[in-house]
Amino acid sequence: MVFFTWADFDEMDEVTGDGSAELLDDGSIDITFDYPNGDEAILKAKRDPSSTASVREAG
Repeated sequence: MVFFTWADFDEMDEVTGDGSAELLDDGSIDITFDYPNGDEAILKAKRDPSSTASVREAG
C-alpha cells in the first residue's frame, strides 16, 4: 500500500487531499482519494485478461 497527497482544481477552486493505492491479491488495484470535507472517491481497476502486452528488450 502507498499513501499520497494530491492537489487539483474544481471549478477554478484549488482542492487538495490525501489518498492511498493498494494492489490486491487478485491483481486489481484500489485507489482512494480522500477529500477534506469527508467525501472520498474510489477507483478500482483490474487488468483485462484478454489483452496481451508485449515486452521488447533493448538490444
